[in-house]
Amino acid sequence: MTGFKNERQSTLIGMAAILMWSASLGLFRSISEVFGPVGGAALIFTTSGVLGALILGLPKLRELPPMYLFGCGTLFIAYEIALALSVGLAHDRHQAIELGMINYLWPSLTVLLAVVTRVQRGSWLMAPAIALCFAGIAWVIKGDGELSAQLLWRHVQSNPVAYGLAFAAAFLWAAYSVMTRRFGSGKNAVPLFLLLTATALWIRYSISNEPVLAMNYSGAAQVLLLGALTATAYSCWNYGIQHGNLTVLATVSYFTPVLSATLTSLWLGIRPGASFFYGVVMVTAGSLICLWATRLKK
Repeated sequence: MTGFKNERQSTLIGMAAILMWSASLGLFRSISEVFGPVGGAALIFTTSGVLGALILGLPKLRELPPMYLFGCGTLFIAYEIALALSVGLAHDRHQAIELGMINYLWPSLTVLLAVVTRVQRGSWLMAPAIALCFAGIAWVIKGDGELSAQLLWRHVQSNPVAYGLAFAAAFLWAAYSVMTRRFGSGKNAVPLFLLLTATALWIRYSISNEPVLAMNYSGAAQVLLLGALTATAYSCWNYGIQHGNLTVLATVSYFTPVLSATLTSLWLGIRPGASFFYGVVMVTAGSLICLWATRLKK
């Protein structure tokens, strides 16, 4: 009974991360508009890394499992860079919110990878659940046009780097979630991973053509807010996926697109078309099917 209670509490902690992430997409975009895609992301992860280190402390490297430190750490850094740059490189705010929704393929991919790696079992319902989520993303990308392969391809080709990074981010975070569950051994190196992400971005910034960063009080306040949200969210998620119910966390995270789309639209002052929200609802509906399709392997 105690074990169940602890697992439930850990799951709730992981779910808090989902709430905080929902507020991040709009801030990512507005910060990139002030400081640039690379410079803005470097500021965000520097802030979150420092805050995380101050609150949680830095881990002792000798105590971290090598696969977690190097394998999961590499996936974490690659994911953060891919997501931040995809949103920052969007041609406009409408495209930024599309790219953010692509990132939310990761919950279905997490469940799929967990089944493939035998962390959990899944029934035949998992296939239509995942298919519905992908269909929802296609509905988001198509906008107000008629759904067709040609239309989707034209949208992707309009900004292939940004779309490619968004899809890569979804796969990278799914892999990180499953690998952390398997190899993390209860350790938390998130502050270290955040600082390493910031280091990689500063190196990228130093060789980029972005202008020198100028002081902007509104932008600095947004960086501080998002840095705090990021440090807290990833620490909660890392704890949740190691000690909580991975299936419940992955399933509930399907609902993130609804909250994220709403908060991002309000923050950026945009109004996506009806088809966008139809797609978001499809992604959310897939979570309900997934809930019945999977369960932890006993």
